[in-house]
Amino acid sequence: MTVNIILLGPPGAGKGTQARRLVEERGLVQLSTGDMLREARSSGTEMGKVVAEVMDKGQLVTDEIVVGLIREKLEGSDAKGFIFDGFPRTLAQADALGALLGGLGQQVDGVIEMQVDDAALVRRITGRFTCGNCGEVYHDETKPTAKDGVCDVCGSTDLRRRADDNEESLKTRLLEYYKKTSPLIGYYYAKGNLHPVNGLAEVEAVAADMGRVLDGLTVD
Repeated sequence: MTVNIILLGPPGAGKGTQARRLVEERGLVQLSTGDMLREARSSGTEMGKVVAEVMDKGQLVTDEIVVGLIREKLEGSDAKGFIFDGFPRTLAQADALGALLGGLGQQVDGVIEMQVDDAALVRRITGRFTCGNCGEVYHDETKPTAKDGVCDVCGSTDLRRRADDNEESLKTRLLEYYKKTSPLIGYYYAKGNLHPVNGLAEVEAVAADMGRVLDGLTVD
């Protein structure tokens, strides 16, 4: 049984962290828009050439191109299911994704909304940093490295902070989310497949809540 889920939530809500866990623990495939675009650009395929041309010109990649990339991933795949991370971001994209899945005999089975408090989110984001080698995520207050400047997992000293992980940039990103993406919450609620979880809980607690949602979706 294939299960397709969407992770919804503002930037920094923890979607990427939870998606990686679902990949490892549930065998789902994460479809991240950014990753797909980077992969396509270097693939040499016809679609990849289109992506490269658009990106080299500094233009925005159209919804049609992103949907085409998703179609390539879905067609012929024997994955247990897919996690849509970063797409859809707008109501038009949600309609396009629904139409694509319907044409393939699939559907969006569940939408997990990671609910957060904006003030707490700002504190979370401005303190986070990642390992440039293995991708492990840390935080100045809640998850510092055991040894200053060294990754606990792989021992790399390549620890990085995103340039836009500051309060001003985050508020700009939040405004964009609330303007364009938050309407999807009502959209999927009306469709009956929205499942809110507390995105500010401990990572293990969030994972447990999401696991219960998935277990409910996979019951025959």
